[in-house]
Amino acid sequence: MPDLAINGGPRLRTEPFVGWPPKDPGFKEYLAQVIDSGAWGIGGAMQERLLQDYKKFCDAEYAVLNTNGTFALELGLRALGVGPGDEVIVPPYTFIATASSVVSAGAIPVFADIRPDTLCLDAEAVEAAITPRTAAVTAVHIGGMPADMDALKAVCAKHGLKLLEDCAQAHGAVYRGRKVGAIGDAGGFSFQSSKNLTAGEGGLTTTNDGEVYARAWSYANLGRVPDGGWYDHRVMGTNLRMTDFQAAVLVRGIEMLEEQMARRDLCANHLRQRLEEIEGIEPQAFSPGAERCAYHLFIFRYDRAAFGGVSRDRFVQALAAEGIPVSNGYNPLYREGLFANNWSPERCPWACKFYEGTVDYSTTYCPVAEHVCTDGSFWMGQSPFLGTTGDMDDIADAILKVRDNLDELRD
Repeated sequence: MPDLAINGGPRLRTEPFVGWPPKDPGFKEYLAQVIDSGAWGIGGAMQERLLQDYKKFCDAEYAVLNTNGTFALELGLRALGVGPGDEVIVPPYTFIATASSVVSAGAIPVFADIRPDTLCLDAEAVEAAITPRTAAVTAVHIGGMPADMDALKAVCAKHGLKLLEDCAQAHGAVYRGRKVGAIGDAGGFSFQSSKNLTAGEGGLTTTNDGEVYARAWSYANLGRVPDGGWYDHRVMGTNLRMTDFQAAVLVRGIEMLEEQMARRDLCANHLRQRLEEIEGIEPQAFSPGAERCAYHLFIFRYDRAAFGGVSRDRFVQALAAEGIPVSNGYNPLYREGLFANNWSPERCPWACKFYEGTVDYSTTYCPVAEHVCTDGSFWMGQSPFLGTTGDMDDIADAILKVRDNLDELRD
């Protein structure tokens, strides 16, 4: 009889982990207030309350609500002055929006490698990728782990570049005593359905710079200006506004967030301790200066050699069969079809008359990201970490079970 569930043996875990989104009567209460108010769209009370609550929560002076995390990043780039002719350095180990928002802003994404321990953007790789056309850097707090902002800020200051934080996965993450989002020049947050703070969709752009805020607000509000009239459209903009229904859900979500973060901290720390006994499995390391990870993802680094040569993909399949919801994660972004197949040197932004460089993503190669994406890591989403330390023991025990039965996985 086989021992591993992937081969017909008994599953280690048969109960589901905690689901997402959370069920709470406060959501209905706040939504009812919006319905009763009759102010469902612009200028609703919940939107104003959300702005004030979130600015306080993430230590930002200004914030602009918008439709989703992708636009939150594009909005940040545009407000920082990024546009045609510019290059923006981004990591390849992230969601597509980190790079596609650069293209949407009319600029060119340039990929720089990540650190092998934290999986965040490597400041040395960033500096090596800078050209005379570089205008900005996007630092992704991957999985909720703050990037090394001191190192990245130093590189940006040295070369006169803007620094945008991709905080889509990092609600509440802390770096040197500050919440992420306004440590750089601007930050973009996502409220998509999987995120630690969610309204199904929605986004928010943060900054401590009043001029950046005014430009972001104007672009998200059809070119109006904060102190102008309703039909006073001074610049090119579009409609990126959030509804009061979304804001109501998020207001309640913020009230619950700190308790949820404490639960994730407890469970993640317990799992980290359990993983110390397992050679070949390491959790994502903390960046220098990172004090709190948001744990939107719990990322495991996988050493194939320590598991007898069994591939990461085969290992992940075996864990999933044991009832542990794990994923292989991303591909290197420059290998996604948008960049590998569909870009054209005859089309904008690559063919923009303002752009004097050349682009060939087929020659892009970031060795750390390649290894991490193909055989070096896997992850779990955030909701199981709202459970118990016993749930974490099941994760660790499943890894040990697979390790102890590697012969069943070899060809």
